[in-house]
Amino acid sequence: MSVDLGLKSAEDCQWDALSLGEIMLRLDPGDGRVRTAREFKVWEGGGEYNVVRGLRKVFGLRSGVLTALVDNEVGHLVEDFVMQGGVDTSLIRWVANDGVGRTARNGLNFVERGYGVRGSVGASDRGHTAISQTKASDWDLDEIFVKKGVRWLHTGGIYAALSETSAQAVIDVCKAAKESGTLISYDLNYRPSLWKSIGGQAKAQEVNRAVAPYVDVMIGNEEDFTAALGFEIEGVDENLTVLPLDSFKNMVERVAAAYPNLKVIGTTLRGVKSATINDWSAIAWSKEDGLVKATQRDDLMIFDRVGGGDSFASGLVYGLISGADLETAVNYGAAHGALAMTTPGDTSMATKAEVLKLAGGGSARVDR
Repeated sequence: MSVDLGLKSAEDCQWDALSLGEIMLRLDPGDGRVRTAREFKVWEGGGEYNVVRGLRKVFGLRSGVLTALVDNEVGHLVEDFVMQGGVDTSLIRWVANDGVGRTARNGLNFVERGYGVRGSVGASDRGHTAISQTKASDWDLDEIFVKKGVRWLHTGGIYAALSETSAQAVIDVCKAAKESGTLISYDLNYRPSLWKSIGGQAKAQEVNRAVAPYVDVMIGNEEDFTAALGFEIEGVDENLTVLPLDSFKNMVERVAAAYPNLKVIGTTLRGVKSATINDWSAIAWSKEDGLVKATQRDDLMIFDRVGGGDSFASGLVYGLISGADLETAVNYGAAHGALAMTTPGDTSMATKAEVLKLAGGGSARVDR
């Protein structure tokens, strides 16, 4: 039985899904290290964008981005990547280029994949970016959410942490989306380094608690719920690498009681054995279904882990939008995340057929 979300009809909306957040240019040194690189491959990526990019490129839904870029060659390179993914670029806010980036910049993200005992490493360069200075009022939200129509909005804690301005923008855009009947998913995605300069964990909790009443689908791991919302995990050995299901269920029920508007809560379950071998699964909760768990995949081979959680969110959201029951939806998410981590870059290179096959119990045998 599908989760009762109250989703608006596709016929009444121009977009199935929009993301609100930053899109950065990712520079990837391939098999080497950032500090010794002499050349980089270039991709696009962003915690919020990756979700709607998967919804468009993998699952065929109509998606777009609420973001901002500087009107220069780097900004248009990012735009070109977005267009290659089939994502609508018409809502990008273009900021004038001052010639050197004193007033606004495009974000860069240097990421190495890791291998074996050497974990993945990222070094972002995203201070004073165009989107971190963008206010909700810089878009015509009535035109977007009421007149044209949006079925689903996805945003998250990475964008909210970029600045005081972006934190308020998340709250304001979510409020406008909710008033129009748009469903909202929010990935807590707590990153201490991003919140550090604008108030740290206390500010993260203040902002996320302000956003939470507008959210329908909340995504985050146990550390996110604790750090970003302030829900402590009870009775758990701090040396455990994966939270026991009973402990997670207890925490989820407390979160749901505090925010009765939440219809679904989901998270990935990752046991890190090395940078290239992880145990992988996911769980989701709804009031109707309680807690359900995706297929457990032990010793999953990882090529590039960045974006795996975003692809989980993308598959989960697709399942919910398409009317699947919660167990099927969480298996779509776990399968999509697993496949996304077998290829380079932040965004998924999987196909819908591959996701459905793996979610349904398919293997890696050769297809001929």
